Amino acid sequence: MSRYIALDAFRGLTIALMILVNTPGSWDFVYWPLMHANWHGVTPTDLVFPFFLFIIGSAMFFSFRKTSFALTPQQLIRVIKRGGIIFLLGLFLNAYPFVTPLENLRVMGVLQRIGIAYILASCVVLLCSKRQIWTFCSVLLVGYWLLLLTVPNAPFSLESNLVRSFDLAILGAGHMWQVGDLAFDPEGLLSTLPSVVSVLLGFEITRMITAIDNKKDCVIKLIKVAGALLFVSLLWQLILPLNKQLWTSSYVIFSTAMACLLLALFVYLIDIRKGEQRLASLLVYGTNPLFIYVFSWLWTTTYLHISVGEIDLYQWLFNILALVFEPYLASLIFALAHVILFWLVSLWLYQRRIFVKI
Repeated sequence: MSRYIALDAFRGLTIALMILVNTPGSWDFVYWPLMHANWHGVTPTDLVFPFFLFIIGSAMFFSFRKTSFALTPQQLIRVIKRGGIIFLLGLFLNAYPFVTPLENLRVMGVLQRIGIAYILASCVVLLCSKRQIWTFCSVLLVGYWLLLLTVPNAPFSLESNLVRSFDLAILGAGHMWQVGDLAFDPEGLLSTLPSVVSVLLGFEITRMITAIDNKKDCVIKLIKVAGALLFVSLLWQLILPLNKQLWTSSYVIFSTAMACLLLALFVYLIDIRKGEQRLASLLVYGTNPLFIYVFSWLWTTTYLHISVGEIDLYQWLFNILALVFEPYLASLIFALAHVILFWLVSLWLYQRRIFVKI
């Protein structure tokens, strides 16, 4: 049972990190570990989203185990409904506060990717055996790599990659994220395919650790799996760069390896060192993850639409902190203050046994 608590702590840390990296006081003053890599490469921040997908897969395991992993019409309807609601929530966040013309509304985003990946991964785990799931993951990652290589010149560049071309054809430039003057969506349609594997690996690794009774054996197994995945990803990145925005196959393997190492740490701290009480704050943060993510987005976006003199409230709050602290530290304190704020919201919900589920 305690290994489930380790997964809860992992989920809580992921939510806290998502808020931390999404809410700096100023994007002009952010310490490099809290920034995404410009293109190729990985920073700690680049691991947060795949960690979230990993825990989606983990939660799927416990949910579907209750029905013996059987695909029934009712189960399929629930899966599609849940994934669809998550997608629509993401679209709602993109539209808020409803001043963007429809022709310029971004279609994809973090929650949209989660919704699509959840539906596809759920169908795979409910239709396939364990061996078939691993085969599916391997074929999808290799197939995605080969797809990217169909672009003859600079297949992994920002300007000419297949992900951008595909999204431009399906979504149109007006419905995509803008990187400077260039339309490119880091949560686009085509690059959502390999993100399904991030969910499936979370599912399978959770299946693995819940079948191991010995606590030390569980930690050792996770470290071994992480080592194998690291070896594959670092070897593969020699010809397929680690790239979050393209969600390259090597990046999927690398981020899953990091998730295994972090999970091993939590199993060690909670199961072996009996440190559950010291991690209680993370457990609270993990109880309403989707609600807290949506609430934090709405809260901080609202700042941008409240004027304080000639600037918005977001900038005004940062400026107050910057009067006391140097800009980079002020920006970090701003983010940490919001991590604490939304933890207090989580605590309030937890104490009243309010769990917002979709």
